[in-house]
Amino acid sequence: MTELDKKPTFLENVEMMINDTIDCIKIDPNISKILKTCRSVIQLKFPVKIKGEINIFHGWRAVHSNHRLPVKGGLRYSTDVNQGEIEALASLMTFKCALVDVPFGGAKGGLLIDPKKYDEESLERITKKFARELIRRGYLSPARDVPAPDVGTSQREMGWILDAYKSSRPDDINHVACVTGKSVNHGGIKGRLEATGRGVCEALKEFFRHPDEVSKANIGNPNLNDQRIIIQGFGNVGLHSAKSLFATGAKIIGIAEKDGAIFNKEGINIIELEKYKQDKNTILDFPNTKTIDVSSDLLTYDCDILIPAALENVITLKNVDNIKAKIICEAANGPVSYRADQKLKDRGTVIIPDIYANAGGVTVSYFEWIRNISHIRMGRLQKRYEEDRGEVILKALEQVSPNKLSKDLTNQLVHGANEEDIIASGLEDTMRVSFQEMLEMKSVYNLDNYRMAAYAIALKKIEKSYLELGI
Repeated sequence: MTELDKKPTFLENVEMMINDTIDCIKIDPNISKILKTCRSVIQLKFPVKIKGEINIFHGWRAVHSNHRLPVKGGLRYSTDVNQGEIEALASLMTFKCALVDVPFGGAKGGLLIDPKKYDEESLERITKKFARELIRRGYLSPARDVPAPDVGTSQREMGWILDAYKSSRPDDINHVACVTGKSVNHGGIKGRLEATGRGVCEALKEFFRHPDEVSKANIGNPNLNDQRIIIQGFGNVGLHSAKSLFATGAKIIGIAEKDGAIFNKEGINIIELEKYKQDKNTILDFPNTKTIDVSSDLLTYDCDILIPAALENVITLKNVDNIKAKIICEAANGPVSYRADQKLKDRGTVIIPDIYANAGGVTVSYFEWIRNISHIRMGRLQKRYEEDRGEVILKALEQVSPNKLSKDLTNQLVHGANEEDIIASGLEDTMRVSFQEMLEMKSVYNLDNYRMAAYAIALKKIEKSYLELGI
């Protein structure tokens, strides 16, 4: 068997990356044992009658660590989902939450289904039955286990789950907090839909604020808006990563989807591409772009930054030698296999790891959960106070200066932060602080990459939590 034939599973890839970090930072061996396994996994097989016929559906929910409660993690609908994948994703959630100081444990769920094969009514029946099965077994509640959207799910499915929970637990006054990623009309929060993609952008912005770190990537021009970027995936994460980066002035030269990819070395107008996809249900043949029939081929095109924003294990030993990007920013969970990761490190490729780069989603999910638990809109208590204080400052400035302030500056002075402002500020601060902690951890343990630094921070925080709990 050749090296290329030895393909570790997604779960094995995650375990090997964690083991490497544990070997470097020497955490308590008993805590190490705890963190190498999921605390619980439930497998569900449940019937749903669809158009007069009984269908059996197969799903999972895994809890990797409950050192903090509730546990947090998305629900994905896919024909590729399996228990190993769910366990791997649950463990990534544990470390992701710890890294960015979100006080949740890690979980993940999945349903073995192709959601495109069902009409909306049938999919609602399936989702609500899945939710009731999870509720019955204690895997869904505001205090214990809070799902969110993932691959194949959206605000719509979260609304159905909320309705199922509310019906099952009518006396729970915090029922709205049983799930995050909901529509704003049903307790969601502005900015959650875009949060993961926006977090990817904030991660890259923070990286480019550190010239010494940027120089290690050998990309020439040290400014983010001068980089040539390729994004694999144009779903929720890929779309909002692209839109956020495009808004900064960055040049998006390639976008890949399941049915193919498009490329233009001069850059793609992401706003126009979004409209085009809405109309055509594809990105292919977008004006002024080259269409690439095999989507994965785009990963090997020359670029400065490659953003895998779809599924795990898209960069492996089979294609790693053809990857030309100087920087890989992991918007998806586990897009680079363990062995490919080793090769890229040896080659000097900078990898901004998934547990940091895509943590925007869980960060804003936390803000949504807090909003739901507190039963008050963020900014409601202080917005008018801030505006009144701004007016006082403005009047004081006008009294001491004969020069009239510009309209833009005046508006800034008297603007009180609304919920969207607070969410954006909280997300930016989270990404900036977490990256700075990664730099510090690299220095303390003399680590040579961000992935190990990110895992080291998470492992140390979780270790402390378990030891303080007496476990």
